[in-house]
Amino acid sequence: MSEILLMMFEFFKTGLFAVGGGLATIPFLQEMGQNYGWFDVNTLSTMIAISESTPGPMGINMATYVGYSLLGVLGSLLSTLSIVAPSIIVICIIANYFEKFKNVKIVKEIFNGLKPAVIAFIIAACLDLFLKTLFNLEMPFGLLTTFDFKCIMTMIILLIISRKYNKIHPIFFIVIAAAIGVVFRF
Repeated sequence: MSEILLMMFEFFKTGLFAVGGGLATIPFLQEMGQNYGWFDVNTLSTMIAISESTPGPMGINMATYVGYSLLGVLGSLLSTLSIVAPSIIVICIIANYFEKFKNVKIVKEIFNGLKPAVIAFIIAACLDLFLKTLFNLEMPFGLLTTFDFKCIMTMIILLIISRKYNKIHPIFFIVIAAAIGVVFRF
């Protein structure tokens, strides 16, 4: 199988089975790196960092990154289309039937059961990001090295401002946080 088709198949499979968002794509990417040598663990770590810090869904960003790394612009387009194609297909099928069955009791119960699971996944991802951002878990243990005081203070200040002035657009906070990171060399 040519590398283009193999890459497309792998990302289609990832898009089909990585239920739970961008973080759920990581095990699939680890397997791709191990099986095909497309990237190593350090590159995967870099991809995650770049994908989390750029606009758009993390899984799609990582697919685009890998595709570009392997085959340039064509690879980035094909890997991106391959990872989103399963979602588009499934959503079209669901949308077609949802209108017909949205008032059926079992369908309502299914969606009511899914809501807590989705919230749990979101909270788990946020908690993971919270802990990794505010605590230097890789560094040796110690009060001064365990807590990232710059990040904690930035978070507290921005949280207070966002609560007090809740009409300020989130982009403002992102720009301010980025500027603080540059000024204080986070």
